[in-house]
Amino acid sequence: MKNKEISEKKVDMLNGPVAMKILLFALPVAVSGILQQLFNAADVAVVGKFAGGDALAAVGGNSPLINLFIGAFTGLSIGTNIVIAQMIGRRDEKGVSTAVHTSMLFAAYSGLVLMIAGMIAAPMLLHLIGSPDDVIGSATLYLRIYFIGAPFAVVYNFGAAVLRSVGDTRRPMICLILTGVVNLLLNLVLVIVFRLGVAGVGIATTVANVLSAVIILRLLCRETSSIRLQLSKLTISRPILIKILKIGGPAAVQSMVFSIANVSIQGGINSFGSKTIAGSAAALNFELFDFYMITAFNQAAVTFVGQNYAAGKSERCSRITMVCIAEATICVILMISVFLAAKSFWVGLYTSDAEIMNLAFIRMRYVLVVHFMCSVFEILGSSLRGKGYGITPTVITVLGSVVFRVIWLLTVFRISHTYITLLLVYPASWIFTDIMMIIAYAVIQNKMKKEKIPGA
Repeated sequence: MKNKEISEKKVDMLNGPVAMKILLFALPVAVSGILQQLFNAADVAVVGKFAGGDALAAVGGNSPLINLFIGAFTGLSIGTNIVIAQMIGRRDEKGVSTAVHTSMLFAAYSGLVLMIAGMIAAPMLLHLIGSPDDVIGSATLYLRIYFIGAPFAVVYNFGAAVLRSVGDTRRPMICLILTGVVNLLLNLVLVIVFRLGVAGVGIATTVANVLSAVIILRLLCRETSSIRLQLSKLTISRPILIKILKIGGPAAVQSMVFSIANVSIQGGINSFGSKTIAGSAAALNFELFDFYMITAFNQAAVTFVGQNYAAGKSERCSRITMVCIAEATICVILMISVFLAAKSFWVGLYTSDAEIMNLAFIRMRYVLVVHFMCSVFEILGSSLRGKGYGITPTVITVLGSVVFRVIWLLTVFRISHTYITLLLVYPASWIFTDIMMIIAYAVIQNKMKKEKIPGA
């Protein structure tokens, strides 16, 4: 590994105190994730303010579907992150280069498949989640335009994963700051000036996704270390791809089932009409901002544990996991406090309709206030993935985020068909999943110690 060439951008994850390093690694990732979510949040805010409640419902109601697909490929990119991080821990320079080129070509192919499938299936998907007839036309238009930019969003996520594997979280963040500003400006121009409504915000998001992909590719092509991307070397190594899929596949499934559960719940929300859809969509944005903070510490746990596990540093792996949970929980509680302290202001950015605002406040009261509970099961699962145990956290997440919630929808929600009863499924499922993940983590740790596995 050409250590001198990447030392300025790389975080030394194998030596020294971890608390500040994890924080400095995670915060730019959190900002990047939040900015990426702002693409959709800006769409929701602009149409809600300048195109009306129906447009807000059309764009906001798409959030669970968009998160489903993008989350799947973000999960797959975790495989890239871990594979490269472990190769760095083993100082396998050739393997790093092969993994980079395999990952980026796979991202391009996957993104194209996602674009084609998404554009064809958009109406069917919206019907499946019970989108009301008065918004389905606009929602389909927005979703199809969004999928045009999907290949670029996937390429960005994999490119960012490559940079983060060596500790470079700053440049992906700067990339999204630039494209986020472009997205917001285009939203305002296309909706207010040209009155394109949902089509305008869809176009703005697609342009932003294209720009983010171009920037991240340029950064990788200009690298001088072994993570440098050379277009002439783009090829897929089957053994490397299998490793990436073996690790990233379960993470993708976890992300997808988490989103599928939310899509199922969206069906319940849709049963209360367009006002409830709009209010829930507005409040959901604040949960997603918190979620990206947790995801940032997930990335830190995966990357730090991945490198230290490969280097056989067991005690350091455990310390990294606990620090990530503590820092994530504190950061999320701080964010929740900011949102709740000025909820009228924040929700007012999306709508001025009093009824929609009240419905948003209800969701914030029952869901957002306890969102910090996700930190435990998410980061414990990421720590296990960093050690190569990808299946267990996925199974637990399926049980907690899908099975538990489906049972709730078929029993508790059917008995008490109210908005609040539906929202209570979130904290109930988080408590269940936390307990299951803590037990699984303890069992696996004890097993690894007994078997004297390095990094246990």
